[in-house]
Amino acid sequence: QLQASGGGLVQAGGSLRLSCVSSRRTFNGPSLGWFRQAPGKEREFVASISWFGSSSLYANSVKGRFAISRDNAKNTAYLQMNNLEPEDTAVYSCASTTLYTATNPKMYDSWGRGTLVTVSS
Repeated sequence: QLQASGGGLVQAGGSLRLSCVSSRRTFNGPSLGWFRQAPGKEREFVASISWFGSSSLYANSVKGRFAISRDNAKNTAYLQMNNLEPEDTAVYSCASTTLYTATNPKMYDSWGRGTLVTVSS
């Protein structure tokens, strides 16, 4: 499973960096993705990255503010979140998949416990 961490309370305009660590020696799938789920809403795609990190995909709502990266030697992926907005408040989770272009959470597995991000106005 993949465990997300690094969430917390931050003011609007602030930054946070989330981490996603695999409990296995390697990630289950070559590509990784970040998703978020706000209270009362469905889980939504945030960003994804290919195995070597050469390709990535972002939701329009976070494009230009968030950056996904990975360090395979550390079995860790990151989500740098800048210029946070109250609408970014959600539980953020990471998961693995085959192709980084997948945005449907049903195409991902190895879900672990997410981390709560709260952005105050």
